[in-house]
Amino acid sequence: MPETRTAEFRSPPRPLRSDGTPRRVGVEIEFMGPSARAAAGALAAGLGGRLAEEDPHAFRLEGTALGDLRVELDLRAAHPQRRMPEHGAGPGLPVRAAGRSLAALLGPVVPREVITGPLAFDRLPETDRLAALLHGAGGRGRGAVLLGSLGLHFNVEPPDLEAATLTGLLRAYLRSEPDLRRATAAGGFLAARGLPPPFPAAYVARVLDPGYRPDLDGLARDYLAANPTRHRGLDLLPLLAHRDEDGVRAALPPDEKVSPRPVLHYRMPQAHVGLAGWSLAPAWNLWVGVEEMAEADRLEAARPA
Repeated sequence: MPETRTAEFRSPPRPLRSDGTPRRVGVEIEFMGPSARAAAGALAAGLGGRLAEEDPHAFRLEGTALGDLRVELDLRAAHPQRRMPEHGAGPGLPVRAAGRSLAALLGPVVPREVITGPLAFDRLPETDRLAALLHGAGGRGRGAVLLGSLGLHFNVEPPDLEAATLTGLLRAYLRSEPDLRRATAAGGFLAARGLPPPFPAAYVARVLDPGYRPDLDGLARDYLAANPTRHRGLDLLPLLAHRDEDGVRAALPPDEKVSPRPVLHYRMPQAHVGLAGWSLAPAWNLWVGVEEMAEADRLEAARPA
């Protein structure tokens, strides 16, 4: 069962980037119940800030106590303006109307999500307030719904973007994935069914081979060949697209969603906004365990023979 607020948010062993600045993490929390408009209003009432409407199902909260936030229906078709050229004309009335109709039809079964900007690690405890405000506004959800997972995603800045660092974190994740899946799916059948598919066995074996030491090009090439999808517990597509967006998009199906940014998109955890007192700390601490494993491996490899 997911834990309530008894755990502390642990810090990864390398809290600083290679340039000495603090690493940061963005958080995404999916939930059911109130509309995006109602949820955004509840967050504004609790955290302050200016509320701005992007479309009837997407809202921005600027200058809150937790920085800038977005609250939206997790359905791309409900936000057609995002698929238009940056400086082109907006979507026509029929496209907007179709998006509103689809959102109204699927709204009862499609999650909403709140998305933070990048936060320093020591601000992560404040994200529990987001969960509490959503719960107080009628937010529901216990890890999964019939159509899939209710995601709790962490967009974690790595210590650096060197191939050895990224490979080490990926290797530690792959070694941990069976335990992470068991811990996340403890909520029952729906929770297990909603988990992202595991990495292919052949790819896991390749990365865990002690001789696997790719450069960045090789890491990207191998990852994309085996995982042309964002549906993995640790999604590297945003980070790889930050480095080479054209190359990543060419390797993906045309409709695959990817947002380039220099983060590790940790997608395994599930959100339990419907559970009073639910904390993000246990899920975050499982990720910290992955980083601790990677750091232990790094120090062992650096030890003189």
